[in-house]
Amino acid sequence: MLSVQLAAGAAILGCAALCALPASAQVFRIVGPDGKVTFSDRPPPDGKAKAGNSVQMPAAPGSSTATLPLDLRNAATRFPFTLYTSRDCSPCNSARSFLSQRGVPFTERTVTTQEDIDALQKIAGQPRVPFATLGGQHLAGFSESEWTQYLDAAGYPKTSQLPPTFRNPQPSALVPVQVREAAAPEAPAPARAELPSRDSTQSPANPTGIRF
Repeated sequence: MLSVQLAAGAAILGCAALCALPASAQVFRIVGPDGKVTFSDRPPPDGKAKAGNSVQMPAAPGSSTATLPLDLRNAATRFPFTLYTSRDCSPCNSARSFLSQRGVPFTERTVTTQEDIDALQKIAGQPRVPFATLGGQHLAGFSESEWTQYLDAAGYPKTSQLPPTFRNPQPSALVPVQVREAAAPEAPAPARAELPSRDSTQSPANPTGIRF
């Protein structure tokens, strides 16, 4: 798990692994009273939430699931996967490789600028990568055993069913870069009308300055 910090021009350093859940832990799919679906390794308490079927959730922006097999398409539509990464992050590379080998379509958001870090802080509660969302579920840090259980519970096939031609969207910045439009050049100030110069021939006796 990598702590995102800007130093020397937005350099991101430091990695630490997240402890995995026990391999025998069971993951419960929980639908809350508000319809929000989450996953937990503990059964839902009575009266607060109940286990049930997943709710429909929008697909990850920029991904195309139309050509996917039915089971994979349903899982990717109901529980879209978004991976948050940064440069020089070994656990991020491991997470990316795991998803590719498992055949999970995902959208990747990169964290490089201070604006990205602030946005990740609001989403995850802490500026650490790798971070992922599986539908409404937050996955802090990468643990292959933990992620496997969550993907199984969300209905993703256990082996890759991605078509050979499928490609995930290109990674994009968490906060889109705003391109400032060039300021329009200022219009030149209107030329001031020059008053006719007073001819040296003007005098009280000849106010019009007429030359003779």
